Amino acid sequence: MTTFWLALCGFLIWFSILVLPWRPWSTRESLDAHSCNDVISPSVSVLIPARNEEEVIFRTLSSLADQSPIAQVILINDQSEDKTVDLARQSECDKLTIIEGRPLKQGWSGKLWALEQGREKVTTEYTLLLDADIELQADTVATLVKKLEKENLDMVSLMAYLRMQSVWELLLMPAFIYFFKLLYPFALANSRNKLIAAAAGGCILIKSAKLEEIGGFAALKEALIDDCSLARLVKKTDGRTWLGLSHSAISHRSYDKLETIWDMVARTAYTQLHYSLALLLLCTLLMLFAFVVPLASMFVMDLPIILISVLAYIMMMISYLPVLKYYQRNPLWACTLPITGVLYLCMTWSSAIRHWRGTGAVWKNRAYARPAP
Repeated sequence: MTTFWLALCGFLIWFSILVLPWRPWSTRESLDAHSCNDVISPSVSVLIPARNEEEVIFRTLSSLADQSPIAQVILINDQSEDKTVDLARQSECDKLTIIEGRPLKQGWSGKLWALEQGREKVTTEYTLLLDADIELQADTVATLVKKLEKENLDMVSLMAYLRMQSVWELLLMPAFIYFFKLLYPFALANSRNKLIAAAAGGCILIKSAKLEEIGGFAALKEALIDDCSLARLVKKTDGRTWLGLSHSAISHRSYDKLETIWDMVARTAYTQLHYSLALLLLCTLLMLFAFVVPLASMFVMDLPIILISVLAYIMMMISYLPVLKYYQRNPLWACTLPITGVLYLCMTWSSAIRHWRGTGAVWKNRAYARPAP
């Protein structure tokens, strides 16, 4: 009887996810670049923080060369030790200005400190925050500007098309976006509801005046999850935000090894749970009920339990299929979601253990302790 109730819990989790009115599994919040007939004056400054990005920076800057609304591209060289600057200068981006970043200021994360130094040079109406590994397709910036102006938004961000080539990337990267959408339902994040705010830090267009109003990047200087923190501040000051998927912002950062993805997730997973042991235990229970119980219960010699478990597994796969379809991945990858879920749960525990040991988050050879309360 205990197994029946466990299986029923798994069934109810997936049934609830599928019928929620805000449809967290959906890919309907999407924006791809399209040709804009209207002439848009150069009104965008692009800020690119770059630390040891020699593998991707040339491609990123070249993609900005013909983006018409761009007035200036500001690359903040954050103490790079490779050929980032040399390759940046070889790009075809004639609007490029390179700033040599000052040493990391105490109490700041590296990315936000670099962005704040770049913000000092912004003179345009809009500011585009772009990660160094993001290539933008033609007309992407114009499309973002039109979206922001047409819907009277203060901030628009795109979830970049992540690299999905290696086995580990195929297994884990579509699921990374899928889990992010479950945690931060785009429909709710895009509403006026101030309780849920989300953004994708790889590509964010924001009104420069709104960025100034919230206090610049100093207002979130210690944030490890800086994109969602920024969205939260914008909504807190009665601003409107929008977040969507896209095929037009493409990340070229590789995650060929499990270790690389593991470190990327473990860097902020426990932060997402507000360093709360209670939330970690609740997350663990939900993940076990959702991913382990339906699979394990199918091997119990009891027909009602098997039927409930099979239905839960089918609903699980149905909820994942829209993301796989959006990224043109084989739908059979939906069968691996229980494995993926367990791996992400292990990464979350790894994040918590690192925090308890005092290791903290490490990124670009910099260690970050938990922000002071």
